[in-house]
Amino acid sequence: MSAPVILVDRVSKRFGDVLAVDDISFDVTQGSTTALLGGNGAGKTTTLAMLLGLLLPTHGRLSIFGEDMLRRRYRVLPRMNFSSPYVDLPRRLTVAENLRVYGLLYGLRDLPARIRRLAGELDLEALLRRPYGELSAGQKTRVTLAKALLNDPALILLDEPTASLDPDTADYVRGYLERYRNGTGATILLASHNMTEVERMCDHVLMLRAGRLVDRGTPDQLLERYGRQNMEEVFIDIARERRLAVDAQSRQAAK
Repeated sequence: MSAPVILVDRVSKRFGDVLAVDDISFDVTQGSTTALLGGNGAGKTTTLAMLLGLLLPTHGRLSIFGEDMLRRRYRVLPRMNFSSPYVDLPRRLTVAENLRVYGLLYGLRDLPARIRRLAGELDLEALLRRPYGELSAGQKTRVTLAKALLNDPALILLDEPTASLDPDTADYVRGYLERYRNGTGATILLASHNMTEVERMCDHVLMLRAGRLVDRGTPDQLLERYGRQNMEEVFIDIARERRLAVDAQSRQAAK
């Protein structure tokens, strides 16, 4: 078997007295879409930031494409990208200027052609000359996604990729990401609160609670394990620690 694209080995992150991520381990295989789920404060954003090299873990090992992210992240950063509707691009620059600046930072060739292609695919042509700061939340989401795809990444980290999008546009973006993954063999790790999105797109699910990895599996495996009809019900069960109560009742009944 080939080495995993992402390997997280006993990683923790502490901010003073707060243990934001607590000894988590997981891997993500090439060509898969994996969901990183959990309630607010579960550790999702901190985990993504460590994978991007924006934060250093307090303990543990992170590798991407076989490279140690603590020592050699410069080798893999050109092959990956990130999108979040909660991280603004420069607001005074137009959409086209923003995409050009990031394209130059990535050292991309044929940049005007890349921008035209993505603008057409993500319905951004009419927005290219508008300042980013004047866009709606949904328009900004599509622009940040275009930024994340400029370098044709082999690994995409996504934080709420369809936040603020209307149902039709969100459905198109999910389909677009699925086609991109299938056409390029790219790997996607996404954090989302949209459980319909997770059921549709994801091969594997990682469940975080209070900084710890508390469950994992395919969506179908989790539905069967918790006896639920959809992932939203599973999410609520895990967030409220209901499975622990069910397990305790089962052990008591078996005595």
